[in-house]
Amino acid sequence: MNEITFNKPFLTGNETAYICEAVRMMQLSGNGIFTKRCQRFFEQKYGFGKCLLTTSCTDALEMAAMLCSLQPGDEVIVPSYTFVSTALAFVREGAKVVFADSMNNMPNLDASKIEALITPRTRVIVPVHYAGVACDMDAIMAIADKYHLIVVEDAAQAIDAYYKGRPLGTIGQLSTFSFHETKNIISGEGGMLCVNDERLIERAEIIWEKGTNRTKFFRGEIDKYGWVDTGSSFLPSEIIAAFLWAQIECMEQIQNKRKQLWEQYYTTLHPLATKGYFQIPFIPDYATNNGHLFYLICKNIKERTALINKLKESNILALFHYLSLHKSAFYAAKHDGRELPNSDKYTDSLVRLPMYYELQPSDIERVCKTIADMYI
Repeated sequence: MNEITFNKPFLTGNETAYICEAVRMMQLSGNGIFTKRCQRFFEQKYGFGKCLLTTSCTDALEMAAMLCSLQPGDEVIVPSYTFVSTALAFVREGAKVVFADSMNNMPNLDASKIEALITPRTRVIVPVHYAGVACDMDAIMAIADKYHLIVVEDAAQAIDAYYKGRPLGTIGQLSTFSFHETKNIISGEGGMLCVNDERLIERAEIIWEKGTNRTKFFRGEIDKYGWVDTGSSFLPSEIIAAFLWAQIECMEQIQNKRKQLWEQYYTTLHPLATKGYFQIPFIPDYATNNGHLFYLICKNIKERTALINKLKESNILALFHYLSLHKSAFYAAKHDGRELPNSDKYTDSLVRLPMYYELQPSDIERVCKTIADMYI
C-alpha cells in the first residue's frame, strides 16, 4: 500500500530554469529582477500597498513588529492558537503578549473577546487567518479604530483568500505571508511583508535593507546611502525569488486543484460530521476557502491520537497542529492566568489531513474510508 504523506512540495517545472536564468545574469543577491517581478505581481493582483519579499514569514513578522515602534511594556494581542513566530516577533521588540482565545466553531481569533483585553498599553492586534479562512475583520478593525491600534494580519496561510471580497492582507496596516514548502505556493522557505499604510513604506524599505536607505540609492533618489535606522538582512536571494516566480505563474492552476481536493474532503466527510462523529472546517459567510488545509476536530485528545494511529496503520500521515502558546514553557509564567478553553480544545483535538497538489481523488477516498472505518 503506497504511502499518503502529509505534504509534498509541488514543482511547476520552471523553477530550475528561472534559477539558472538568475545565475546566468550573475544577479544572485536580493532585490533583483525576479524579486521585483514577484512583488509587482502581488501589488497589482491583490492591491497590497507595498510588497517586500523576505526569507520567511517569521522575518516579515519581525519587520512588522519593528514598524510598530513598540516600547518595552507595550501590549500586543495575539491568539494563543498560532505558530510561535506570531508572538515571538513582538516579544523580541520588548512587548508584552496578551493571548486571546479562539472561536468555539473555528480556530480563528475570537473578535468578541478582544476589547476586554485592551489596556492603555495596548498597541497592536494580530489576527491570524487560520487555514486561509478570514477572521472577522470588520469587528477587529472597528476595535482598532476605536482605540487607535495597529492591525498586523498574519496571513501566512491565506494567499488568495478573501474577506467580503477583499483580499486578505489588504485590510490591516501591515500583513505577512509565507511561501514555506507547506503552503499553497512555495519557495522552500520564503515570505512577504505587505505595507498598506503609506506612512510606513519608507521605513519598511530601510528596515528591509539592514537599517540603511540603500533602496532609495538604487532608485537614484540619493547619491549615497548610510545607516539610518534599525533593521536586518531580510531580503531573500534571487534564487528564492526565481523559484517563487515559477510558482506564481501557475498559481491559478494550483489554487483550482487544491480547492477541488478540499471540496472532495468536505463532501465525503460531511455526512459523518452531521452525525456528530467529529467537526469539519467551518467557513463563515464573510470568508472564502483557499484550499490551504483540511482538518477535523475530534472530541478529545484520546480520540485524536487513536485517529492519527489508525491512519498511520494504513500508511497515511496526518498531524496535529499548534500547542497553546499561553501554556508554552517560554511564556506560561508571563501569561496572566486566564483560561483559554477553545485554544486548548484545538490543541488537543485538531488533526490535519494530507493536502498537496499531487494528491489524487483516489487518495482522498482512501483517507476518508479509513476515517469512516474508525467511527462506523
